[in-house]
Amino acid sequence: MLAALAEPVIHHRARDYRQIYERCLARLRDVYRTQNDVLMFTTSGTGAFESAVANLTSPGDRQLVLSAGNFGERWAGMVQAFGAELIHLRLDWGETPEPDDLRSALAGGDVRVVYLTHSETSTGVVCDVQALASVAREAGAFVVVDGVSSLGAVPLETDAWEIDVVVSGSQKALMCPPGVAFVSVSAAALEAASRAGAPRYVLDWERTRRAQAKLDAPFTPAVSIVRALDVALGLLLDEGLEAAFDRHARLGRACREGAKAMGLELFSPDEERSAVVTAIRSPEGVDATEVVSELRDRFGITIANGQGELKGKIFRIGHIGWFDVFDITTALAAVELVLADAGAEIERGVAVTRALEAWAEHTPV
Repeated sequence: MLAALAEPVIHHRARDYRQIYERCLARLRDVYRTQNDVLMFTTSGTGAFESAVANLTSPGDRQLVLSAGNFGERWAGMVQAFGAELIHLRLDWGETPEPDDLRSALAGGDVRVVYLTHSETSTGVVCDVQALASVAREAGAFVVVDGVSSLGAVPLETDAWEIDVVVSGSQKALMCPPGVAFVSVSAAALEAASRAGAPRYVLDWERTRRAQAKLDAPFTPAVSIVRALDVALGLLLDEGLEAAFDRHARLGRACREGAKAMGLELFSPDEERSAVVTAIRSPEGVDATEVVSELRDRFGITIANGQGELKGKIFRIGHIGWFDVFDITTALAAVELVLADAGAEIERGVAVTRALEAWAEHTPV
């Protein structure tokens, strides 16, 4: 991928680029597990969010957002910005949304679109989006899913689960720099977009669909990132999606077990589908902000702080993309050193061993 990024930039309407573009679009459909169009935009994952809202909204529409973290809140902000009537089902950050929560919120009827977050990266929660989507469809609503950090990391069956729209980006499990985002769009959602009244231009689905049908982009694409994406998607599909899902689940398990062996308390759920990021409560008296800074400055290891009200209270270790178990054990060993130096009461010398045991226990024979 890095080698692809370093190649000279070619013209985005040259034959060589069109071949890469065509292959990427086909591979994206395979990763999304959809026969529908997957539209590509030169933007961040948040731009893909906005394309969904812009293309499905007319001012005054009743739309529901189910949020339990920072990225669910982002859906809510966009829905309001585009003039829809927001029904905001807001759960506590870190809570796992359940179908009954959504069913009750939809009881009033006449909700046109439901926005869900599959993997809430701010908390580490991965919800049962299949069950939630089923409830939304029963209510007659379009289903839009944030798959930015879940696509390619955990099972996401766009067509089989009858999800109308899934947004994602290049920078998470697809292992590329940020700058390219994707939106899978069902035929029904595409038809609804043709009647929606909200303004859009660069992020217009139909304009993008027509261009892609001719192996073109309506606006200048991020050529180098698309080249890298072609390589990354090839690696992911060569590994096999099921194998990738298993690897991520095992990495998550190793991270959780190593943290618990150290005596740390998990913030994210201790369950198999929590395979994207592990959120850990910082020990009493230790600011997670300092933990993140120390890991970066002393060891060159990047982990994430909490967001919003969780800033300084939790730290998050990601395990999606081009990771193996030694990345996890290295991070855990560094966390142990930083916490011990900060005076935290932790169990030393056991986290790495327990993480490796957890990984080995589930190695296919």
